[in-house]
Amino acid sequence: MIRDITIGQYYPAKSVLHRLDPRVKLVCTLFYLVSLFLFKSIPGYIVATLFLISVVRLSKVPFSYIMRGMKPVFMLLMITVLFNLFLTRGGEVLLHVWVFTVTEEGLRTAVFMAIRLIYLIAGSSLMTFTTTPNELTDGIESLLGPLNKLRVPVHEVAMMMSIALRFIPILLEETDKIMKAQIARGADLESGNIIQKAKSMVPILVPLFVSAFRRANDLAMAMEARCYRGGEGRTKMKPLHYRKRDYAAYVLMLLYVVAVVLIGRYVPFHIWIF
Repeated sequence: MIRDITIGQYYPAKSVLHRLDPRVKLVCTLFYLVSLFLFKSIPGYIVATLFLISVVRLSKVPFSYIMRGMKPVFMLLMITVLFNLFLTRGGEVLLHVWVFTVTEEGLRTAVFMAIRLIYLIAGSSLMTFTTTPNELTDGIESLLGPLNKLRVPVHEVAMMMSIALRFIPILLEETDKIMKAQIARGADLESGNIIQKAKSMVPILVPLFVSAFRRANDLAMAMEARCYRGGEGRTKMKPLHYRKRDYAAYVLMLLYVVAVVLIGRYVPFHIWIF
């Protein structure tokens, strides 16, 4: 399960998406996530599906690699589906067992909410798969640049986000090593009830926190040794510049949002979500 967590990891490849400006990927990802909640019909989901498949093909990131990142959030996805399935009322009653009632409206809402969450996770993951942490930091800092006039420490915020993303795969690898070491010493991490499983996690969490604080201290000392003093007066080795492909990506995203809104709201279809 630890190896299935791919959030924050970069997948190296030579694709159009990898060469795009990080600001373009940040803005387009935000527009894509918002667009998932702008339509109310099956045609909208068809357009969103075709768009997502096209972007995945362009990114050259294997589809199996993207789906592997869905496994850690599978339980959260199932809880969301069950809540929508049993708590949404409307339409014909399809099933009634004890206090649980499944209606036609609840079934539609549960199915399409699950699709929205899957697309949301896949779309946001593509941004981290195709963007290095350094590029992501520069993109966030550039987009939030106007907030400097309000004395918001934009550089420091972007740096903290970059460090957090860098630490995710490191901590996952460290957790995997600690778990294997505890299992080799005879620890049982799988059997027992919930309370017993929670107690068995203590020998993992304690060394993990110690390792995380040690790494954070080493990173702070390394930054001080390199005379890091924040973002004031700093220059960039690779300044960000918009190119023709970046403007083309903005235009394509705008066309997608307009199409998904118009088709999703005004194209007639027999099955509606709400």
